[in-house]
Amino acid sequence: MKKSLIGFVTLLIVVTITSAHAQEREEYGYNSNSLRPIRNSDQLFKKTLWWLIDLREKQNKPFLAKNTEITKVIIEAVTQGILRPFVNDSLKTRLSYDDFMKKITREAANDGLTEEEKALGFGVEDDAGGWGDEFSSDNSSASNLPDRYLPRDFYLIELKEDLIFDKKRSRMYHDIQAITIILPADKNTKGVDIPIASFMYKELVENAFKDHPDAIWFNNANPKEHRNFAEAFDLRLFAGHLVKYSNSEDASIEEIYGGQREAMYAALQIEYALLDFETQLWEY
Repeated sequence: MKKSLIGFVTLLIVVTITSAHAQEREEYGYNSNSLRPIRNSDQLFKKTLWWLIDLREKQNKPFLAKNTEITKVIIEAVTQGILRPFVNDSLKTRLSYDDFMKKITREAANDGLTEEEKALGFGVEDDAGGWGDEFSSDNSSASNLPDRYLPRDFYLIELKEDLIFDKKRSRMYHDIQAITIILPADKNTKGVDIPIASFMYKELVENAFKDHPDAIWFNNANPKEHRNFAEAFDLRLFAGHLVKYSNSEDASIEEIYGGQREAMYAALQIEYALLDFETQLWEY
């Protein structure tokens, strides 16, 4: 009886280990960052694309509807602790909560002063009192609160996706990997577009978009038929400008072609070439 029990336990352990290894083998060969992963061995063609989306454009305005801005939904998900940002769209290093909050907070008014001016007391409030003491109240602490950017200030987002031809299903798929929030040049003192943080699209859908009452793509033509942000991306209801594609130099289209105007024409030619490539795949 004792030998039978030992044999049963041994068999159970072997079956458990075998099942675990089998599960690992099933997961191996897939991109864990993909919302709907395609087995690597089934990918006949793959190219990574980066699209810059200006939410002020007419086609993209439904993503920036008042009080339901996509950036508002994402930032609130981070502050509530249900979404964790990444440093960049490689999705390898997480960005801490404190660093994220610093990036979405405006620079202090005295940040433009030199160290010498700060040492002399410029930009520092007089704690000893002065004019306006009679107006002091409990509300005075509100002025010391961090001045954060509004969700509508982040009207630029960058979408990274893999364009994959699945040979098993004989069709092309847009596998969105990440979305990056960008602070535009006209909204900061540096005068350049500043990437704030990147988010795994899979986590956005599962933790921020799915079943969220404010995560809606606003349908101006028929308000009865609003769409969830995840559904809007699946339906390609956005207008993006191709700014980069996977290349050996890891350079943007503008860097490759040496000018903004040249890059715009090159991006259109690349889009048409990819579309033509997809239609011609049936001939191979």
